[in-house]
Amino acid sequence: MTLQTLFQRALSVAQRHWMLLVAALLVYGFGVLAEEVLEGDTQVFDRSFVMLFRVDGDPTMAIGPHWLLEAARDVTALGSFTLLFLLVFVVASILLILRRRDTAVYLVLAIAGGTALSSGLKMIIDRPRPDLTGIVTVFTSSFPSGHATMSAVTFLTLGACLAAATENRRLKIFAYTYAVLLTVLVGSSRVYLGVHYPTDVAAGWMIGASWAALSWLGFQVIVRRRLVAHPEA
Repeated sequence: MTLQTLFQRALSVAQRHWMLLVAALLVYGFGVLAEEVLEGDTQVFDRSFVMLFRVDGDPTMAIGPHWLLEAARDVTALGSFTLLFLLVFVVASILLILRRRDTAVYLVLAIAGGTALSSGLKMIIDRPRPDLTGIVTVFTSSFPSGHATMSAVTFLTLGACLAAATENRRLKIFAYTYAVLLTVLVGSSRVYLGVHYPTDVAAGWMIGASWAALSWLGFQVIVRRRLVAHPEA
């Protein structure tokens, strides 16, 4: 075994430990925030923050030009269940065509698990939405934001998978950057549109990112097994 191989293994172990620590801290942060929300300690801040983006005298209208509202609606659609489902379906189909069945199945299960987690937390906490109407149609409770959670789960998981599939440092940075950017944009649009409080979105980001981190660790197991089974690949 060469010194380079030993270094790479040590680095891989350090990365896994770091990701576990990040996931644990995010889950802890979510728990603290959820407790504050359930006790009502964030309500004044949440309400004040949401109202920063509302028109004086008409809280159902968001501030800014009409095109900004339309852009926010377009961006928020990126975190919708339908669009994310189609995205995962396309990526999984490509993986199946490339004969990466294990990765495709794992990806689908990871995203499905994140969806179940988001829905379960919403039902347990059951926080009412901001009492603003006429902006967009909503169907579920407020905490955590489903769009923020699922965009973090999906985009960050896909970004990590894409980054792991290449040795090109620039492509890795590109994948991570756009995964984070899309996640932030979707969550921010929910607050701007007045359908979520900022703590809903922050909680969604935390629990979604922690799930994505754990999914990344699982994906690394698949990669290592493939390399052992097909070292020439």
